[in-house]
Amino acid sequence: MSSGGGSIAWIVVVLACVVVLWARPLRAEPAVPQEDCGDRKSTADIVECLATQTAVWDRRLGAAYQKLFDSLPARRRDRLRNAQRLWIQFRDANCAYFASRSGTIARVEAGQCLLRLTTARAMELEEGI
Repeated sequence: MSSGGGSIAWIVVVLACVVVLWARPLRAEPAVPQEDCGDRKSTADIVECLATQTAVWDRRLGAAYQKLFDSLPARRRDRLRNAQRLWIQFRDANCAYFASRSGTIARVEAGQCLLRLTTARAMELEEGI
């Protein structure tokens, strides 16, 4: 085999890698950097900051869910609806666990939990679109 054949094989491998990487869905990133709520002076301010950020991500999650839902055939819509309902139950139960601690830190941890899970789910659904 000539060295030209090896070059062609190498080019095919490189092109295959490019195609695989190109075909992978890009990970959704926040439209704007999130504010660092830890810079706030009081627990109430931190909790309010986390709630504001969670509301932004919850709207983004709702829009991604609806867009994905509308794009699916009926049988997959049912699965997405069921998965979303179960995810909401999990989120609420998981964050209620953090909220059940004693002290003011529980409010912050519960807020962080809601923000973290809502952000992750919104990004996950955006990747599914």
